[in-house]
Amino acid sequence: MARYIFITGGVVSSLGKGLASAALGALLQARGFTVRLRKLDPYLNVDPGTMSPFEHGEVFVTDDGAETDLDLGHYERFTGVHARQTDSISSGRIYSNVLEKERRGEYLGKTIQVIPHVTNEIKHFIAIGDDEVDFMLCEIGGTVGDIEGLPFFEAIRQFTHERPRGECILMHLTLLPYLAASGELKTKPTQHSVKELQSIGLAPDVLVCRSEHPIPEKERAKIALFCNVRPDAVIPAYDLKSIYEAPLAYHRAGLDQAVLNAFQISPAPRPDLTRWEDVLDRLTNTDGQVNIAIVGKYTQLEDAYKSIAEALTHGGMANRVRVKSDWIAAEDIEAEGGLHLLDGYHGIIVPGGFGERGTEGMVTAARYAREKNVPYLGICLGMQMAVIEAARNLAGIEDAGSEEFDHEAGKTRFTPIVYHLKEWVQGNYKVQRSVNDDKGGTMRLGSYTAILKPDSKISEAYDGDLEIEDRHRHRYEVDSSYIPKLEEAGLSFSGMSPDGKLPEAVEYPDHRWFIGVQAHPELKSKPFEPAPLFAGFIEAAKEGARLV
Repeated sequence: MARYIFITGGVVSSLGKGLASAALGALLQARGFTVRLRKLDPYLNVDPGTMSPFEHGEVFVTDDGAETDLDLGHYERFTGVHARQTDSISSGRIYSNVLEKERRGEYLGKTIQVIPHVTNEIKHFIAIGDDEVDFMLCEIGGTVGDIEGLPFFEAIRQFTHERPRGECILMHLTLLPYLAASGELKTKPTQHSVKELQSIGLAPDVLVCRSEHPIPEKERAKIALFCNVRPDAVIPAYDLKSIYEAPLAYHRAGLDQAVLNAFQISPAPRPDLTRWEDVLDRLTNTDGQVNIAIVGKYTQLEDAYKSIAEALTHGGMANRVRVKSDWIAAEDIEAEGGLHLLDGYHGIIVPGGFGERGTEGMVTAARYAREKNVPYLGICLGMQMAVIEAARNLAGIEDAGSEEFDHEAGKTRFTPIVYHLKEWVQGNYKVQRSVNDDKGGTMRLGSYTAILKPDSKISEAYDGDLEIEDRHRHRYEVDSSYIPKLEEAGLSFSGMSPDGKLPEAVEYPDHRWFIGVQAHPELKSKPFEPAPLFAGFIEAAKEGARLV
């Protein structure tokens, strides 16, 4: 049976629970243990799939088609363990499951209550697959004291008492604010946060204290005394230049040892941190810099493109160069003189998105990259905009556009080069969709296979492989009936679905490096295993930088 580590946060939000959880998972792996990480979110949305990127940031997609919190991306990037649908749950999903069971009569006419029915559903979710790994790390979203999180905390309290003693511990992240006027770090917010936990029947075994200043030993001792934890279990967490320093930094601070001590695992296996030392070496010992323009719709919140940013960093590591990314709003390129915003960059990325806003700027960016021979990587919507640009300016279809934009406007304005995907093959099943379906969970989601053309640039990026798998998240698709006309104009469809019906990749054979993909390769990128397309894109940008 797995040992459980529950990770909570207090004082303020955005302390880095997800990063701390991921780093701890990586450290436990370095000591030879197997791990799985889970996220319990207290919001009432069933999942983040229908939430605005400005509201929630990126939606991370798993191989089996779950739309999840971006923290699952951290978990995968640090541990290499592919997340599953059973690794993410929200209050909305929990309540939905409970109500569905009530409608089916599974509760035999009982009054449905938060305790025990909702808490039982949470405990059932927590325990899924607990015979598969040595450690299960469960992060609870939000902050202790939020009313939304109370059912989760109560479920954890019950769960820890139902398990044999020593199988569950609690790790709590807090903030030590610094008062410049008095020159002091204040421990009182941490004390109150722990008191809040204790009032609902939970006591932390390990405290991780975020601070912008060094934490003196006397303050650590004070926190240990007032919060009822061992002094060596008060772990300082300071700001880092890169998130990939976190495993080594937390190891130096004693986090993994404190966790193993709490489980009374002694003697503990020694860690092998070679992987993370190599990651840090590649991050810090670089040979030059490439400048990349990311032309997107949600550039006001960089978390909306979290996996893109990290995959670019990984591509830089693979080529030992620093990657400087600038976020350019696609709408700004549409303005008069906006095209000059793209001057001087060694590569251009157009990422995914939904809706018509900013898409003309994306089309312009694709044309700029094609005509200027600048490396281009189009992802999902970015691929579709590159195809529309080719249709308009190379194939003579001047009103080429997407059905998505006509649906949004409520009138027909374009020749639909991109159409609403109504059916596709998933495994041994045919999936069918309608424009009028509910929005949540109805896209083409999860991992799908693409068959690549031999000797294509995308095949070269994947080391000659002709069959690849990447994760998808889209409901509009390039119309394959236009392939002959577009290929005659010079755009090669270098990747297709196994049945040959759905375009998966496009490129210009005579361009230095111009590839568009319908999938999201950034979702599988890791610092120790960069996504091949990002490594190839940065390699092309690096060569271009040296030519300049």
